Amino acid sequence: MRVSAALVVLALAAAAVPALADELCGLKPTPSCGGHDYSGVFRTHERGLDFGELPGFTRSSHHADHALIGVESRVYAGQRGWKKALTAHIVSPARGANFAMYLVDVKEDGSAEPPKAGVERFVLVLQGEASVVRGKKDSIKLSANTYAYFPPNTTFTLESEDGAGLLVYERVYLAGGKPVFSHGDVEESPLLPTEPEVFKLRKLLPQTADYDFNVHIMDFQPGEYLWVKEVHYNQHGLLLLEGKGIYRLGDSWYPVQAGDAIWMAPYVPQWYAALGSTPTRYVIYKDTTVDPLLG
Repeated sequence: MRVSAALVVLALAAAAVPALADELCGLKPTPSCGGHDYSGVFRTHERGLDFGELPGFTRSSHHADHALIGVESRVYAGQRGWKKALTAHIVSPARGANFAMYLVDVKEDGSAEPPKAGVERFVLVLQGEASVVRGKKDSIKLSANTYAYFPPNTTFTLESEDGAGLLVYERVYLAGGKPVFSHGDVEESPLLPTEPEVFKLRKLLPQTADYDFNVHIMDFQPGEYLWVKEVHYNQHGLLLLEGKGIYRLGDSWYPVQAGDAIWMAPYVPQWYAALGSTPTRYVIYKDTTVDPLLG
């Protein structure tokens, strides 16, 4: 669905609501935030955008330089390497991307084998709990809003006793360095300077040449928007975790809500504004140190 620039301006003006009494959870690192609700990510047929399940309607849209995949368009299926789990691939090389991005609905006693040889994997837990199994007596529990990075050729597996909802990024490793396994809590990740931007930024992987992509968490108060209208060679895979707003991709303007996903190809113009009365949080993949001549 396209929205004219005039309508976007009106929407931004309407979004100039009084400051919220409670500041956005995540303004500073804290071990336990408790203020984030990612349940909208796995909502498929609950209300949507209040179009009453209009037959044939979808906000999803695919173009040469971008794609919007709405919550109403996901298709779950089994995938080799995942047991007692269903996956919904949102972005993949079949789309022209240099990475894969998918959601996993892990059932009771579900598990995942290590990634294929040469493939690196990043997992963000959105719901429930999972464990990284590194040996017979060595495991790391991951709860909601925590993450783990699996370097290429890892032997670590993933298990969930009671079920979990996961976001997964994977890609063929290209950097030629020595990345290592890591894990952490989103809220404990340090906030980074963003001037002249006003959003809050966290980067969940080390910013070194050993890593060929990073995963960012970006938080916006209602009415905040991107200062820079970006155009760059890096690709993105974005999942809106909370809130709603307007995303510009190329010459199209899309209303988006929690659960929507976006693929951005190299050099597509991109811009976001957070609307409504609740904060926006999204997670976004970005390839980083890959040479543009090789990537």
